[in-house]
Amino acid sequence: MECSSDESSELSDTDSHDYADKAYTDLKSGRLVARFGADRFRCPFCPGKEDYRYNELLQHAIGVGASNHAAEVKTNHLALANHLKTDYANAAGSLPPRQDEALMNPPRPVQDQELFVWPWMRILANVAVEETQRGGAIIMQQLAGFKPIRFDAVHCPDGGYTGFAIVRFKKDWIGFKDTLGFHNYYKSHHLGKTDWDANKCKKYMFAWLAKEEDYKADDPVGKFLSENGDLKTVAELQQEMSHKTDTLITRLTSQISAKSKYLMELECKCNHMDLALQRAMEDSDLLHQRYNEEIGKVQSTAREHSLNFFHETDQLRKQLDEKANDIKRRSKQLSEIVAQTDMERRKLENERKKNDGQNDSLNMARIEQEKANESVLILVEKYEKDKEDALNTTLQLEKQLDEKHRLQLDIQQLRGKLEVVKHMEGEGVGVKKRTEELNKDLQDRIDATGDLEELNQALIIKERMTNDELQDAKKEPILGSVDLSGPRSDTGIRRMGQVDEKPFVEACKPKHGAEADAKALELCSMWQDNLRDANWHPFKIVTTGEKPEQIIDEGDEKLVELKEELGEEVYKEEMNNKETILKQCKAKRKR
Repeated sequence: MECSSDESSELSDTDSHDYADKAYTDLKSGRLVARFGADRFRCPFCPGKEDYRYNELLQHAIGVGASNHAAEVKTNHLALANHLKTDYANAAGSLPPRQDEALMNPPRPVQDQELFVWPWMRILANVAVEETQRGGAIIMQQLAGFKPIRFDAVHCPDGGYTGFAIVRFKKDWIGFKDTLGFHNYYKSHHLGKTDWDANKCKKYMFAWLAKEEDYKADDPVGKFLSENGDLKTVAELQQEMSHKTDTLITRLTSQISAKSKYLMELECKCNHMDLALQRAMEDSDLLHQRYNEEIGKVQSTAREHSLNFFHETDQLRKQLDEKANDIKRRSKQLSEIVAQTDMERRKLENERKKNDGQNDSLNMARIEQEKANESVLILVEKYEKDKEDALNTTLQLEKQLDEKHRLQLDIQQLRGKLEVVKHMEGEGVGVKKRTEELNKDLQDRIDATGDLEELNQALIIKERMTNDELQDAKKEPILGSVDLSGPRSDTGIRRMGQVDEKPFVEACKPKHGAEADAKALELCSMWQDNLRDANWHPFKIVTTGEKPEQIIDEGDEKLVELKEELGEEVYKEEMNNKETILKQCKAKRKR
């Protein structure tokens, strides 16, 4: 059990008496040990209070019993003092007289104008040298109940020990109360200053409160007090402390007001921050929702583009299959036409043999006919070759156009994916890597599109060169045979060349759209066959003056059908071609 003045428990008189009896019984029975040697004692109620002499332990027990400690602590120490005086009286030296009346003689109250040394100090006299060692640890333990804070031994100017020591207490009123308790204790035991001055026996340690006369004394103690303290009255200290207390209260009140204001500002800022945070969270949720909606739209658009791309790819594949079948069919037709041409040639050869006996003009006509046939065959072969090249070029252009469309569609899809990935930025290294891959793939597709565009331009140039060659071939004369007996049998010359595709293309665009070029090529080929057909004679005989003249029959069934189907431009083109053939025939007859 520690000696502490902070405890405030109180015991009634009956409880205090019973508690003292119980403590005394425990001490007497040996349950609590106070003596452990011939002249060594200890306090069983205070841990650390060991190795006392009899008089020292008795002073400790009486002092704590008279101090401002808890009732239980005081009762225990009074029981210890009673035990020492009753059971161990033979171990004690003689104490100063009237010691038993110590508790019955409290000191008089101090006067308001009485001067004390401040900070509060107690003067100890007759202190043994060994008790001053280690900062007066022994003395500080003995006086622990009065809560001293510092021990100082007083020395002479030459360094010699004077036998006096100073014990300091706290500067506040609690320290003053402890000092008065210390003063009353020693005074009640006749160990005060008066007793020191009058007593010739210096066996015990004396102590008293440092006052004005001690402060002004011309000795080492007075010098120490003047160097380490001041003289003040209780009223002055009370006034100073009251002033300090008022100042402290004012300062604390101001601080409390300022802190309250600051707290209100912090609370206001906190509310604003909470509101801003709530709004930010709402905005974040709204942005997240919009982001999800946009991602959904982008994904939906990408799916639609993919489906459209696959659908268009299937359509293009079907169209290519149809065009391939059409090319096969036309190739078969061309083969049949070649076979038919061979049959016609053999027929003409037979007729030539039958008319071998005719006159020289017929022989010349036959020779010219053979030359014309050879030219026709050469031009037909050249036409077939040029036509095949044109068809191949057209197919390549169509394939390149399909590939270009596919690459453009891929580029648009990659750009869409790249925009989607850009919307996903701040989500880590994987997104950045995906963006770089998409950029690289997009650049590859753009480069491929550029290469395809260059190839497409080269094919277009090649197609134009082929068309120019076909136009040149159109101007080459081909000999044709006519019946010598009349206008339809006269031997003459007919000019046949490549039909101009432009009017056919312009006429096919409104009806066939993207397939206009292919349809125009097919119609050009068919009308080239019609122009080359010697059995088709869209002519009629009219009389101008007295001379009959052969002209184009505008009411011919094929020409009328051509005009109704493809329009005036194509009709005029074929009329011009047929007129050219007619003029060549007339010029040949004149020669």
